[in-house]
Amino acid sequence: MAAKIKSANQIYFNKDHEMVRRAVKEFVDKEINPHIDEWEEQGIAPLHDLFKKMGDLGFLGIRYDLKYGGQGLDYWCDLVLLEELGHVRGMGIPMAVSVQTHMATPAIAEFGSEYLKETYLRPAIAGEMVSSIAVTEPGAGSDVAALQTTAKKEGDTYIINGSKTYITNGTQADFLTLLARTSDDPGYHSFSLFVVPTDLPGFQVSRKLDKLGVRCSDTAELFFDNLRIPTENLIGQEGQGFVYQMQQFQHERFSCLPGAYIASMDMINMTIEHLKNRIVFGKPLLTKQVLRHRLADWLTEIECLRQLTYHIVRMKMEGLDVTREVSMGKLFAAQLTRKVSDGCLQMYGGLGYMNEMLISRYYRDARLFSIGGGTDEIMREIIARMEGY
Repeated sequence: MAAKIKSANQIYFNKDHEMVRRAVKEFVDKEINPHIDEWEEQGIAPLHDLFKKMGDLGFLGIRYDLKYGGQGLDYWCDLVLLEELGHVRGMGIPMAVSVQTHMATPAIAEFGSEYLKETYLRPAIAGEMVSSIAVTEPGAGSDVAALQTTAKKEGDTYIINGSKTYITNGTQADFLTLLARTSDDPGYHSFSLFVVPTDLPGFQVSRKLDKLGVRCSDTAELFFDNLRIPTENLIGQEGQGFVYQMQQFQHERFSCLPGAYIASMDMINMTIEHLKNRIVFGKPLLTKQVLRHRLADWLTEIECLRQLTYHIVRMKMEGLDVTREVSMGKLFAAQLTRKVSDGCLQMYGGLGYMNEMLISRYYRDARLFSIGGGTDEIMREIIARMEGY
């Protein structure tokens, strides 16, 4: 007789998945959350130290090949990692980690040469190098094709000139996965993707940016002045960088989904505790039907997002294109997280408006969901185009 399912999680996750979950949870509880307030105050987290600890535990290479130090595990393990990082008491650290695992390294793993994998992917998986994804420019955000940073080939080198902005991990990165224009021709085949070490002459962190939220995640403006890299630092083929980057966006956008529903659930749980203890007109606030129904609506939407995410994982396991579903998830996750953080802060009243309260941090951090990794408007456009209108 088959074993009886005792929880919904057992439908999706086996013992190996849960073992990974316990390990990540323990790390978050011991190595991240006790320090998050200090890092928020400082406006930066010690990523080299943090990533080395994560690398030693195998957290930075869940899906990557064993050959390069990865764990070679499935997409459900990847989901488990992202879910447990969602319990970090602020969204800056999960974003910094996902830049390393789901933004800067996927193209190297999929299209990079053996040299690039050994020189950059392996140490990134080990946590010995911190990476950034360098795409956005002062004049090119959602319109990636408008970027102006150039990489001109000269002999056995490329010469890079230009600037990048809003670069997460930018002040600490040892290398960048950088998209640059390699041709003046019109069209999408005028761009190439490169690995750019940050210890070369011609690279400069112009400034560290002061953000509204995700404050413990450093964000920088970068400047390139005749920076030379060897041609072997080209990822894949010249002229295919835009295509590689569009594929990378699916990893990046997917990485937002688990953290969105986990953080939303955490916000609701701590708000419920507040409502139980806050006595108004002689009764706990949680007895107010309008608040209970609002919470019920959010819980319903959270479960919808969770199930869409699980559906995407099933599609990924089958090797299917998830662009449509990931775009829908990113759009829905951003709107839901903003709505829940705003609504929960309202339920705290004046107390929620104080910086010392965790809900105020979530409120500030959640605003980025509708901007970073593709705006809500871009997600709607992708969905509309894929539906044929």
